[in-house]
Amino acid sequence: MDIQRTFHLHMISDSTGETLTVIAKAVRVQYAQVRAIEHLHPLVRSRRELERVLKDVEAAPGIVLYTLFNRELAEELEKSCKRLNVPCVFALKPILQVFESYLGTPATPTVGGQHVLDADYFRRIEALNFTMLHDDGHLPQNLNDADIILVGISRTSKTPTSIYLANRGFKTANVPLVAGVPLPAQLEQPTRAFVVGLVASADRIAQVRQNRIIEQSHGHLEDYVDRDTIAAEIAQTRQLCARHGWPIIDVTRRSIEETAAAIIRLYHDREAPALEA
Repeated sequence: MDIQRTFHLHMISDSTGETLTVIAKAVRVQYAQVRAIEHLHPLVRSRRELERVLKDVEAAPGIVLYTLFNRELAEELEKSCKRLNVPCVFALKPILQVFESYLGTPATPTVGGQHVLDADYFRRIEALNFTMLHDDGHLPQNLNDADIILVGISRTSKTPTSIYLANRGFKTANVPLVAGVPLPAQLEQPTRAFVVGLVASADRIAQVRQNRIIEQSHGHLEDYVDRDTIAAEIAQTRQLCARHGWPIIDVTRRSIEETAAAIIRLYHDREAPALEA
């Protein structure tokens, strides 16, 4: 039996480390035959903190990715990694070089600049508060207050997708579609909110619902997990969306991030003509 190879991956940041985490994930998934043992070192802003991190690197040598904008700390890290004979990469260097070349001006180092409490940050907080208040059918009195409304049957990832969209700054509500229960009257009226239907394969939904029942120790919901019943629910969703002209996204093989990206693209496609006008 093949034993999966492993390696240590140290991510050293003067902020939260979120940027490094995303970059590292995008790269390491390209190497399915090996597994990264990740070491995240956030908020490294002093020589003392860097020395502590270097001890960890020395104890578990591996690839070092960093985003340190303090020149002295960055140089000390590079020097120490060279001594330890481990690769050390400033993850943003090639991107900053392109920006500097194109713009004709050097960067102004800003630690954690993407996390400043600016208007965009408060817009995202407002969107998240809105989304949490309007989850699972709790529609706002005025639908125009929402940017996006998701509709779909149970287990089509409406809530997690809504929360992800909120984190991107979109006020999002979601409405469960239940057989025999009429659509909320508000949704029958025209609205500026962008309404999207979410569907998935009957097999996928049946599997997720079955797992849900097992987790909650409910064993009497046969219709809830019946594939034919689910297929009928999906067909009704498609008919409803077709009647209202709402786009549909199949989430069967999509991650939450991919579903949200597709929704945002459709949202901007709809908004583009108005912006151009």
